[in-house]
Amino acid sequence: MIILGIESSCDESAASVIFADKKKKEIKVKSNIISSQISLHAKYGGVVPELAAREHVYKLIPTIDRALKEANHSIKEVDLIAITKGPGLVTSLLTGVETARTLAYAHNIPIIGINHIEGHLFAPFIDNWKNIKFPAVILTVSGGHSNIILMKSTSEYIKLGSTRDDASGEAFDKGAKMMSLGYPGGPIISKKAQEFEKSNKKITLKPFPRPMKYSDNLDFSFSGLKTSLLYRLKKDKNWKKNIDEYSYLYQEAIIDVLVSKTIKAATKHQVKSILLSGGVSANIKLREDLTKKVHDMHLQVFISALQYTTDNAAMIAAASVFNSKIKNKKALLQLKDSWKVLSVQENLD
Repeated sequence: MIILGIESSCDESAASVIFADKKKKEIKVKSNIISSQISLHAKYGGVVPELAAREHVYKLIPTIDRALKEANHSIKEVDLIAITKGPGLVTSLLTGVETARTLAYAHNIPIIGINHIEGHLFAPFIDNWKNIKFPAVILTVSGGHSNIILMKSTSEYIKLGSTRDDASGEAFDKGAKMMSLGYPGGPIISKKAQEFEKSNKKITLKPFPRPMKYSDNLDFSFSGLKTSLLYRLKKDKNWKKNIDEYSYLYQEAIIDVLVSKTIKAATKHQVKSILLSGGVSANIKLREDLTKKVHDMHLQVFISALQYTTDNAAMIAAASVFNSKIKNKKALLQLKDSWKVLSVQENLD
């Protein structure tokens, strides 16, 4: 089955073409094109919804054309269009959904809406479908969400914990902004933290608090950590001289909480696999620390390939493979007119 995935939930105009074989449990990504808007939003220190939506209008169709060309397929060969329906920025989502609906109508192609979080959920399956054993726990973390999910199978999963305020990715972005490091904050703080580690300097500052690390539940909270950083910087007149150390300690606090909660969930539910996905999963320290902890438990860990960590259309296309509505060619035919009812009002929480 040839699937065209389209993603426009925030500031990335993305399109991907994949080939999926359910019997062989194989997903082959034939193209995965992302048109980034980072340079546009960097000067504002975050995404401006109006600007993001306008860029999608300019970039989405050329991105789709490029994805089809790189995959060496025409739109007529596509069996299914998978489009992100939410959650995300409403104006950005509308651009993607209306583009997908138009293509579906014009070329008589079935179309299905995919929850953005489910896209991240199935990103590790792109390269590891055959090897992932259930039950599994997946930590999926990005700028807008921090979730721990129990997967009993590819069709049954339960949210065990989520963020009560700021997501881990947002904590990285806001922390970087406080330290005047730029946007997006995650990669910059990670780089500064690595530089501190490589310097072999002794830690001179107090560690940051680990919010909710020892709570009875599996939820997260990072707003207090941001406040702690803000007050520390205000009291320290020479904080700029220690910016690498601040970055290191701040990152350590976030990752410690993420890893600890994930291991806690895995132990409680006696899982066979642990997965990691989402934009924050590109963080090298998070990947290393979680891998070490999982190996100590003699379990398997499956982490999204770097190209599938940030918002991308390959994960949206992959998630559609596991959708219960798509069982065979006959089921695809029943989705022919779904473009009429597909709406971004679904799953915007």
